[in-house]
Amino acid sequence: MSGGRSVDLTPFGLAVGHATDEGGATGLTVVRGLAGPLRGAAAVAGRATGTRELGTLSPRHVAGRVDALLLTGGSAYGLDAAAGVMRWMEERGRGFPVGAGVVPIVPAAVVFDLAPLGRFDARPTAAMAYAACDDARPAGVAEGSVGVGTGTTVGKGAGAAGAMKGGVGCATTGGEEARVAALAVVNAFGDVRDADGRIIAGARDAGGGFADTQAVVAGGGGAHRFDDLAMRNTTLAVVAVSRPLSRVALEQVARAATAALYRRITPAGTTFDGDVVFALCPWDEGGTDDGAGAAAALGNPPAPGGPPRPHHAPEGGSEPHRPAARGTVPPPLPALEALAVLALERAIERAVRTARGREGIPGLADG
Repeated sequence: MSGGRSVDLTPFGLAVGHATDEGGATGLTVVRGLAGPLRGAAAVAGRATGTRELGTLSPRHVAGRVDALLLTGGSAYGLDAAAGVMRWMEERGRGFPVGAGVVPIVPAAVVFDLAPLGRFDARPTAAMAYAACDDARPAGVAEGSVGVGTGTTVGKGAGAAGAMKGGVGCATTGGEEARVAALAVVNAFGDVRDADGRIIAGARDAGGGFADTQAVVAGGGGAHRFDDLAMRNTTLAVVAVSRPLSRVALEQVARAATAALYRRITPAGTTFDGDVVFALCPWDEGGTDDGAGAAAALGNPPAPGGPPRPHHAPEGGSEPHRPAARGTVPPPLPALEALAVLALERAIERAVRTARGREGIPGLADG
């Protein structure tokens, strides 16, 4: 498994770009296709989400494609920044063809970073999103307090003053048959734990130790603080598979990957969290995008005489990324799901380990 700047997203057909407002403690991150569209899906785990175009990721939606994902600070204000991604894509003829032009498909989700760091009136802009698209690259992706992770915090069960710094983390795992990459921005109400279950970043008590938000919440303590923290917490994640999958199978990968949230963040998916896991894979021109694709991923090939594979012609002169042909047999869907969980667990941990503190809120990368 690899993480951080050693991650190479070229096999996934992805590029990641950040834009940061350091003074305002906010920013955004764009995940886009290297040279064309992607296939996408999503799973919602939290109940305080702020999203845009999430419906386009449904297996039942007509679009059948994603041009980019936008992860942004600024709470719901930050959704306006998607216009910058739309403009960047339209200028390059990348989007859903509609006769006279194209309409880029750009789902987005937000984190609340209007407080306690930075300024309340600092929000990511369309110009920042356009610049992030321009700067996006498949390798050397920055982590920590950058982009959408600039103003994020974790462990708010003891109040904002007892929180620690969150951030952005990346990781990949897998082998020759398939690889899975993950990117996470952690702005969680709960504490973050390592692979052994130890809290490494979270709510701090008066003595400087960890308060253990899960135990505090379960015991009914700290309830007077919760109203102030409602709807201000979110973990957003993107998991990417290096092999094409149907949207049905890809949605299953997204749902399975939510297990990483519950393993590494305690508590996760709460009433106060807007957790969303996106899933992406290459948009293959000759691939299947129906129920047969899910059956094939499970190791069950389509029945003879089943529906033909739809043809997807490239639009706007942009060729979609096509994974290199391999002689190996693709792993079954449960194996991809397991890899997605492992990669996302690592990305969550890296998000806090690489985050630097600011304005009195400490980070694990402070040294």
